[in-house]
Amino acid sequence: MSILEIGAFLVGLSALFGYLNYRYLRLPHTIGLVMIALAASLVIILIEALSPASPVMEIVTGVLMQIDFHDTVMRGMLSFLLFAGALHVDFTAFKTRARAIALMATLGILISTFFIGWMTWLILNAFGIEMPFIWALVFGALISPTDPVAVLGLFKTVNVPETLEAKMGGEALFNDGVGVVVFTVMVAVAVGGNAHGGDVDAWFVAELFFTEAVGGAVLGLIAGYAGYRAMLHIDEHNLEVLITLALVMVTYAVALRLHMSGLIAMVVAGLFIGNQGMKYAVSETTRDYIKKFWSLIDEILNSVLFLLIGLEVLVIAKLVDHAGVALLIIPVTLAARWFSVFVPISILSRWSSFTQGAIPILTWGGLRGGIAVALALSLPSNEYKPTILTITYAVVLFSIIVQGLTIKPLVERIVAKGKLQEPSA
Repeated sequence: MSILEIGAFLVGLSALFGYLNYRYLRLPHTIGLVMIALAASLVIILIEALSPASPVMEIVTGVLMQIDFHDTVMRGMLSFLLFAGALHVDFTAFKTRARAIALMATLGILISTFFIGWMTWLILNAFGIEMPFIWALVFGALISPTDPVAVLGLFKTVNVPETLEAKMGGEALFNDGVGVVVFTVMVAVAVGGNAHGGDVDAWFVAELFFTEAVGGAVLGLIAGYAGYRAMLHIDEHNLEVLITLALVMVTYAVALRLHMSGLIAMVVAGLFIGNQGMKYAVSETTRDYIKKFWSLIDEILNSVLFLLIGLEVLVIAKLVDHAGVALLIIPVTLAARWFSVFVPISILSRWSSFTQGAIPILTWGGLRGGIAVALALSLPSNEYKPTILTITYAVVLFSIIVQGLTIKPLVERIVAKGKLQEPSA
């Protein structure tokens, strides 16, 4: 199939399933898409089981197999989605909570990675499923970051208090960049060397972190400033929208070529344009056009991404291994999320005040999504990949559907009790 035909298939299904959800299910848009796509996938699997001669499974999986989920998400969609998300973040609110965001996005990721890895290793071995500890840590690294696309989408349906929204959104925007670095290190250790054939040592880890994280942040700052200066000297809304689009595509391509974190670069560039650029470089008309353009891009790509998550079960079903045990890992990831929130807040509580309501909301609102599935699919083929992929998909579906549908009543109940009137921190 051509790129046009694949695009037509995905956008057409997104529109159809979105319509069905709006008319009949009335669920939040992305959650409704996942559930309808998942239901459609299960129906196709059932059709194949009852009528093996049916071509339906072959046709649909044929299309999906032409889509590299990892490259589509990590090297395509995520650049636009992260920039669009960061564009709407209030930097003032973000800056006043920078310590909490930074600690949860770094220390929190490490705590979660090792807790999940250790518990997963214990559970699998208890059921006679052999998996080296380092591969359990690989799973811990890929499932620990909260998904910025899922978390930012949450704010469209749930009225989270401003102080908590800044922490959740800021952490989600940055911890995926840190999480990918940790994931890269763990995979390198697991396969016995780094991408250049050398040993994985402290120097490799430091160089990787500096190149990916610091390099990505600097690149994003330079790109954001360049875009800001370009828009400052013109007043043509169509051209200025084009400049922001070019900024995203060129910067992300450069980041990939230089082995820097394009994820972090997009967040920094989005924050710069969304605050400094929107405030000083554009007119009111241009500001409105830019916001509407990126809101539309965000909505379209979000729809396609969550559709793919639901349909991907048709591809993953062939690799499913130990699905029953995967269900036992779900509470482990929730416990790890609780620890990764509790420890940073406990440390910062010496200088700042936090209410008790922040911990359960941050824990339950830490959704996992397409990034985790993309990282799992990117693993080298070995005897451990099917198990890791099965567990990852189970956690992601639980996170999107169960946590996504129940976070609103949880927030409303805690707000009603007056627990979220928290000071700035």
